[in-house]
Amino acid sequence: MVASDSLKLGSRALRLSELRRIHAGPVTVGIDPAALAAVREAHLVTARLAAADAPAYGINTGFGLLAQTRIPPAQRTLLQRNIILSHSSGVGPLLDDAIVRLTLVLKLSSLLQGFSGVSVELVRFLEQLINGGLLPCVPAQGSVGASGDLAPLAHLSLSVLGLGLIRRQGEVLPAAEALAQEGLTPPALGPKEGLALLNGTQVSTALALAGLFELETVFAAAVVSGALSLDALQGSDAPFDPRIHHLRGHEGQARVAQVYRELLAGSQIRESHRTCERVQDPYSLRCQPQVMGACLDLMTQQAATLATEAHAVTDNPLIFPDTGEVLSGGNFHAEPVAFAADILALACAEVGSIAERRIALLVDPKMSGLPAFLTPDSGVNSGFMMAQVTAAALVAENRMLCHPASVDSIPTSANQEDHVSMATHGARRLLTMTANAANIIAIEFLAAAQGIDLRAPLKTSAQLAAAHSALRLTVPFATCDRLMATDIEAAAVALRRSEVLSPAQHLLPSFR
Repeated sequence: MVASDSLKLGSRALRLSELRRIHAGPVTVGIDPAALAAVREAHLVTARLAAADAPAYGINTGFGLLAQTRIPPAQRTLLQRNIILSHSSGVGPLLDDAIVRLTLVLKLSSLLQGFSGVSVELVRFLEQLINGGLLPCVPAQGSVGASGDLAPLAHLSLSVLGLGLIRRQGEVLPAAEALAQEGLTPPALGPKEGLALLNGTQVSTALALAGLFELETVFAAAVVSGALSLDALQGSDAPFDPRIHHLRGHEGQARVAQVYRELLAGSQIRESHRTCERVQDPYSLRCQPQVMGACLDLMTQQAATLATEAHAVTDNPLIFPDTGEVLSGGNFHAEPVAFAADILALACAEVGSIAERRIALLVDPKMSGLPAFLTPDSGVNSGFMMAQVTAAALVAENRMLCHPASVDSIPTSANQEDHVSMATHGARRLLTMTANAANIIAIEFLAAAQGIDLRAPLKTSAQLAAAHSALRLTVPFATCDRLMATDIEAAAVALRRSEVLSPAQHLLPSFR
């Protein structure tokens, strides 16, 4: 019996919010009956092609440069087994469980569209893996993002042979043992099934989606910490006037400016200097809607690309049951994912970069009007001096990491696969970058909250006070120097609290 809150696969494309839910934790999935019927129909075509004399790539021929090699009928089951074994050549650290779970769901969703020619037994087996929380151990490195994510998907597919390792309830076990504990028997592989499992962009897409989801969290926190910094620095809210942004015409800019207006509304700090002589604030304060709005637009555009890719059929060859044809193409080439990952990397780098500039303003008494390095007794105390240096180091690292992966094609497979996307490592680096950006925002959150406290008895707005209080639950005001790394770690946790994220979450693609 499938739970009532399960995700139904095969009936429609999964929404971004549902993909976020799959990434966030264990899910139960079910298969639409109409999708099973489509799978059966395509599988019958595959069986006919396998029995015929005409060459059909990957069904009765070898793979890649070996496509001209005909495989005798008696060896075709071995062919599908061997491709999984030989392509399980990944290295490096294991992908996180969240990535593997999302990859499994994406692979199953693709196969259920009925153009891959696999059996009902195979898709049911994948469904059971997901619902049993059985997550194959998949090395992160080894894919160039073309011909599919071959190496990581091969490791994912070892479980179909009862081989490799599976993480079950947090414990890593031999696949045969983990499957036996769940009462599962691996299906016998039929024509094309090994190839259908290995071809596809599901790993790079899952990694890029994970990067998007993490960037959304960092973005929402950065809008709030940026507003908190502006108030601590006695910045003006005039640059957020809707008339300014209407004249520019960019949707993201206008929507972000509105959030800043809402965040700053009712601040006593703002009212205390409304008639001051300062004409303009530094760019990192007054241009927040322009920078963050542009980042939001990029995130929204790339989210649409990734949502499309999540529903795409990307193995090869493709079976068309209505005509009985098998067509060989290149849907496995992950160029759309590579471009999306590169653009998300640019947005991530900018969110962290402008936040670091605000931290630099906060610690500089000439710019902030606050005590040097935000410490009441500077000299004996260094305050936030090195925290800003750490933020600068993380910004520099993200600048290096955001070099585009998509332009670094390198030929593979004896020049048969002579242009590749590099989408997989391009997407994987997003998680390193978003982790760096989250720590930059955590440092800004700490510094801005310290600045707000130094403005007492004047108070910030109600919404910003709620975010400030969420931080102060675990990180008190710094009256003197203490272990800064502990505070940064606590702030990185606090910035994920709803009191911090909720004012800006509605802007984000996967929350709409």
